[in-house]
Amino acid sequence: MTESSAQWTVRGTRRVYASEWVNVDLDNVEIPGGPRFEHHVLRFPRASVGAVVVDHDRVLLLWRHRFTTDTWGWEIPAGWSDDDEDPVTAVVREVREETGYQSGTVTPLITYSPMTGISTQRYRVYLVTYATLVGAPDAAEASRVEWIPTADLPDLIAAGHITDGPSLTALAVYLTTTGADYRADPSG
Repeated sequence: MTESSAQWTVRGTRRVYASEWVNVDLDNVEIPGGPRFEHHVLRFPRASVGAVVVDHDRVLLLWRHRFTTDTWGWEIPAGWSDDDEDPVTAVVREVREETGYQSGTVTPLITYSPMTGISTQRYRVYLVTYATLVGAPDAAEASRVEWIPTADLPDLIAAGHITDGPSLTALAVYLTTTGADYRADPSG
């Protein structure tokens, strides 16, 4: 089977809801050898960014409540890029707003799509090192901001204290790739 033989074709799009946060569309799609039908698509008007902020063997996380799931958990600093804002500028801003830390070195970690079957959302996650405390975090963003030992992350995940998808993805990538190298030689 070639790649093109399994490609769905979009025959039209109808917007059913629009806001500055998310747009909900019904796409009229046709699958190869199959029927045409309407498929819901969430389209995000802004790019998402996040950061794994590290200091040797610690990761900076936010303890926050999410009303949508009525749960508490640890998350990485994350947010949206403003219109035409450079993603690195956006992640530096988000880290400062949510944690009170000014980013030092910012390097790409991973870019991914968390819900490819239903959403256009893409996350750009960066590794931030050499961050310095410059002020207080935005009180609306988190109840606590803490440096968590990297060695504790697998246990926090297993205990259900880190359930946010972008945080899980970013931390898993960090722990299995860059994190091991960074912990072994934090001086670079």
